[in-house]
Amino acid sequence: MALAYVMLPGCGAPGPLMPDQRASSSAESRLPPVPEAYRVRRGDTLYSIAFGYGLDWRRVARWNDISAPYTIHVGDWLRLQAPPDMRPAVVAVETPETTPAPAAGRGNGAVRESEPGAAISTPKPDPKASDSVSGTVPAQRKPRPAPTADQRPSAPAVDPDSSPVPAAATRSVAGVAWRWPTNGGIARGFNAGASRKGILISGEGGQPIRAAADGEVVYSGNGLIGYGELIIIKHSDRMLSAYAHNRERLIGEGQPVRSGQLIARMGSNERDQFVLHFEIRRDGKPDDPVNYLPPR
Repeated sequence: MALAYVMLPGCGAPGPLMPDQRASSSAESRLPPVPEAYRVRRGDTLYSIAFGYGLDWRRVARWNDISAPYTIHVGDWLRLQAPPDMRPAVVAVETPETTPAPAAGRGNGAVRESEPGAAISTPKPDPKASDSVSGTVPAQRKPRPAPTADQRPSAPAVDPDSSPVPAAATRSVAGVAWRWPTNGGIARGFNAGASRKGILISGEGGQPIRAAADGEVVYSGNGLIGYGELIIIKHSDRMLSAYAHNRERLIGEGQPVRSGQLIARMGSNERDQFVLHFEIRRDGKPDDPVNYLPPR
């Protein structure tokens, strides 16, 4: 009887799991398949398309024979897999019919509703970026004229440059001096098996989100499923950082940013938690941001 009494607690219902012990939902753990081709939609940039499928933007540009200034157009088909030596017909995968609403304050890289064929301009990276994948590339498309100055969207209503940059510790990794993008603890750590590979930093709604390092905004929009209002910053040809679930974005595409500059306000995720989803990608592949950020 005494032995049964001692063993009884082990037979009961398990206690609550800690946040890091909870199993990821099937939606979070399922990796999206990379189609052979993708049709460009309004609001896309070369960087956002590559980011959405975990690809290096330099390879996507090379596979499609896209050179500086890396302009893509609505309706174009982009190859997302290395082309074979003998090019068969491309198996196209249509994108969803739903189109996200245009976001206020979008900068360079937006496509206007009144002009379905308008150009999507992306920042000019190093044209000498290498790619180890061999094979032919599709023929270069006929260039289309870029939007004129009066067609380009206006800058964000809030000027983030007017906000003072607070001092913060930095850590130099991969040639970039990184700092924490916002205050708060880590609500969820890096999970290599999740579809959104980053960390969640907890906080309060509306608190400042700041650039983790000097760079240039290469995407500012809400077209990537699961990220909400998203900003992607390029720090070098190899390094990108991403800031998701924002309440509002304060910076547009094509704008340079300095380390610690105010770029957004914290919003909530699909679980109504006030968090920043923060990612760092090296050569298109997500890595644990904790390995880049300074210790706290």
